[in-house]
Amino acid sequence: MKIGIVGAGAIGGYFAARLAHFGQDVSILARGETLAAIRANGIRLESEGRQFNEHVKASDRAEELGAQDVVILAVKAPALPTAAQSIAPLLGPHTIVVPALNGLPWWYFLASSEALAGHRLHAVDPAGLLELAIPVSRLVGCVVFPASSALAPGVIRHASGNRIVFGEPQGGTSARVDALAKIFSEAGFAAEASTNIRREIWLKLLGNMCFNPVSVLVGCSSDRLIDDPRLHRMMAGMMTEAIALGGALGIHVDIKPDDRIALTRKLGTVKTSTLQDVEAGRPLEIDGILGTVVEAAEAIEHPIPLLTAVYALTRKRADVLGLLPQA
Repeated sequence: MKIGIVGAGAIGGYFAARLAHFGQDVSILARGETLAAIRANGIRLESEGRQFNEHVKASDRAEELGAQDVVILAVKAPALPTAAQSIAPLLGPHTIVVPALNGLPWWYFLASSEALAGHRLHAVDPAGLLELAIPVSRLVGCVVFPASSALAPGVIRHASGNRIVFGEPQGGTSARVDALAKIFSEAGFAAEASTNIRREIWLKLLGNMCFNPVSVLVGCSSDRLIDDPRLHRMMAGMMTEAIALGGALGIHVDIKPDDRIALTRKLGTVKTSTLQDVEAGRPLEIDGILGTVVEAAEAIEHPIPLLTAVYALTRKRADVLGLLPQA
């Protein structure tokens, strides 16, 4: 299968190396130092005590890569509108597009038949550019649980976790979702096909919407956040708000906040992707991770005071650091 990966950072590079190692035809759309490093040295990955060094086709021009069977969008939310405008040459009549993103994806309510059905998330797609560039019919939802980081351009370290979940935006089953899960399973991932990907996205978001912004505010790894009694209580309160909001939106997750926090604790000493972005001086995807949640709550007039306060503080922190994406 021809798999095009847009972005070769912590997640895109991790996917590219493993999929290529296990026989898939992988191409990467990248630019700058990352593109130069991949062309010179391939994708280098440290994972589970193994070293992978995979040479794949890479370009900064989608035309050179051509139509793919699957396109994986592995860029951060601030870069997504530009990336979406660049992928048209990668799309054939039946190409599947898989956004591997943190937070609520732009399509989340467009594919819903419940509360906020058809609502465009202005926090991540204010002008509808993503909605226009990538029709929902092309999309397969994806939830990425592995923790990894880019040590240098084209050099990736996988720290922990290997679960990947795929699903149709509207729910249910399909042959294309089953095929994706099979491909990733054969590449060593714990890949699953879900009949309710929107629930899976919200379940992961329970962690992201708490750990990512709080890590930006205090500047430490997730285990240290959890082990601080005051922060632990605060994040449990944030998750309680998020679970209640999900229920009001028709997204029911059967998990207690402390149990969800314990899942992150199992990852060990890891830095959130947003804290990694702070340290690297990259724009922060705070609007995708938490701004979307605040927008949804405001749209149905459901109060989430802790989450709203943390969002305001983190957004201002990003602004002060010069890392708030420009509209």
